[in-house]
Amino acid sequence: MPAPSQPKTVDDLLAQARLGLARLDPREASEAVAAGAVIVDIRSESQRAHDGVVPGSLFVARNVLEWRCDPRSPHRDDRFDGRESQLILMCNEGYQSSLAAATLHDLGLTSATDLAGGFQAWREAGLPVVAAEGC
Repeated sequence: MPAPSQPKTVDDLLAQARLGLARLDPREASEAVAAGAVIVDIRSESQRAHDGVVPGSLFVARNVLEWRCDPRSPHRDDRFDGRESQLILMCNEGYQSSLAAATLHDLGLTSATDLAGGFQAWREAGLPVVAAEGC
């Protein structure tokens, strides 16, 4: 009988997720948005209320992201029809978004990626941030 394999660590999962992503730094993400990409903010409402938001980004709660982005889901968000030039997932620091983007790849949304360093890197790069409304 073969020995049981060791469970993966979260670092293993993160490294594996990032292998398939063309991650973008804040400037690259800003340029991609100017060319038609969409930033999908998966941060919590409390983080958005505290820190602000990227203008034009779309909020989708992390716990429903796959259902909202899958073009075949009856619960999809019509703002995501599967034809976007690129979805750039953004969490607070760029960890959760990597795992989420890899999951979207599994759903066939292979142009999905994430923002390296997340919202904090965006803000530190001096890119636009506005107060969140309705959080």
